[in-house]
Amino acid sequence: MGELIGRGGMSDVHRGVDTRLGRTVAIKLLKPSLATDPAFRTRFRQEAQAAARMAHPTIVRVFDAGEETVREPNGHEAQLPFIVMEYVDGVLLKDLIKKGPLEISEAVRIGEGILTALEYSHRAGVVHRDIKPGNIMITKTGQVKVMDFGIARAISDSSATVAQTTAILGTASYFSPEQAKGESVDSRTDLYSTGVVLFEMLTGRPPFRGDTPVAVAYQHVSETPVAPSTINPKVSPALDVVVAHALTKDRFERYQTVAEFRADLEVAASGKVPLRKEPDPVGETLFGAPPSVVSGPEAAFRQLAEDQTMVRTQRRPPVIWIWAGFAVMAVVVIAVLAWVLRLAPSTSLPETSREVPNLSGQTVDAATAKLDDLGLKWTQTPEESATYAEGQVIRTDPGAGIVVATGDSVTVYVSTGKKSVSVPDVHGMTLDAAQAAITAAGLTVGPVTTENSTTVAANVVIKTDPAAAATAHQGDAISLTVSSGNVTLTDLTGQSIQAATGILAELGLTGNPQPDKTCPADQGSPLVHSQSVAPGDVPQGSTVNLTYCTG
Repeated sequence: MGELIGRGGMSDVHRGVDTRLGRTVAIKLLKPSLATDPAFRTRFRQEAQAAARMAHPTIVRVFDAGEETVREPNGHEAQLPFIVMEYVDGVLLKDLIKKGPLEISEAVRIGEGILTALEYSHRAGVVHRDIKPGNIMITKTGQVKVMDFGIARAISDSSATVAQTTAILGTASYFSPEQAKGESVDSRTDLYSTGVVLFEMLTGRPPFRGDTPVAVAYQHVSETPVAPSTINPKVSPALDVVVAHALTKDRFERYQTVAEFRADLEVAASGKVPLRKEPDPVGETLFGAPPSVVSGPEAAFRQLAEDQTMVRTQRRPPVIWIWAGFAVMAVVVIAVLAWVLRLAPSTSLPETSREVPNLSGQTVDAATAKLDDLGLKWTQTPEESATYAEGQVIRTDPGAGIVVATGDSVTVYVSTGKKSVSVPDVHGMTLDAAQAAITAAGLTVGPVTTENSTTVAANVVIKTDPAAAATAHQGDAISLTVSSGNVTLTDLTGQSIQAATGILAELGLTGNPQPDKTCPADQGSPLVHSQSVAPGDVPQGSTVNLTYCTG
């Protein structure tokens, strides 16, 4: 068994090699802390059985399953269940969405791939129940792969409810309303979760967010999501309609089949708004009549009211009808109260589960102390960060709000500060070129000052602060000094012509001596009587006329 390539709530995934067939495989191992829990062992075995029933390009294949005998540190032997699966060389959809919303065409293509996988699994009689970006991989060739049937159930199993387990099944951000209320689930539950994934691919975030999983699940039951186009203007109104239909609270009002969902998605991708179809009578035979269908005493009353052939023989309704009406009203009131009470949010978690806290910005000591108090193990990994100071926690894996089992390990990413960057040598570059080089190095351009120079042309960098090759940190400001294109000319009057022309030559200026007969000649060497350019800043390469007396 090779390197660790994935980590989930109840298992770890390692890379392995099938020595008989010479192929790379993925080996999923149930975590030792959960191996003794019958509920988790059952779920793990259930995943292998559910996935083994399916062989399709869009579903990760299961090749084998069994139990490995391992010796624990205390000397006892333990049976560790494992599943040998197809190795997928690609990236999780969750990691793609972290970079921002996907291109519309790519989101539609991936959505169609997910629906293709669900169509096959539903035909095989399996409801996934945990469709989310973390369970969908995109191979290097763009193939969609759905995995992790750890909480799947047969479609015919109407008793598959959240309330029957000791741990939360599924992920709150992708719950269907019926999952959140603990009702039975069917294939339309997967279609709702696919709608949530489609919303997240189009916008970069799920439709509902909250401080706790319970708060998010409650929103799935009671709140209407915003249109994706309000977050990402690139989303068309046609796709808004498809997403809204997929996220309908009433399962009898949302998409009834994968084929219906995919057909509307294809129509919306072409820019047309899908037309609302009449309810499919076949759907009623698959899932039963919708709750909104009138039945029972109410139907009887309506039939009596509409039947014109019946003749009333008394002036007031029979007493039994009155009592029947009261009975119907009482049943309705009790049903509504029961529904409201079942929606009451619960913040309690099973004793074997823990919610990973938000540790971002905290010191390592404070963060690890919280994890210790929760009974969670932790490992520390350094990572450069331009946002968090050195020694502060950047993030955790699993992230904040994720529910894990007691004893699970949480990776704590600790900031080592900003990334160290070497200041580039921009001496002799123009100002524009120097600014581009500094920005490309991950630094920012600081104040720009000018300085007179006899050798550096105008608008060319003379020096930087910090100097070239010095160590700075990503995002630091680098000050630039550029040539003004001028030199500083001093007062040359009273100096000998020979000395004055030498000074001008050092400044890169040209001296032009001219005799002046209006003033008496100097005794000895002629002296500068006047200069054509006043002392101060002078453009580089200027000519200065120098007069001397010869009268």
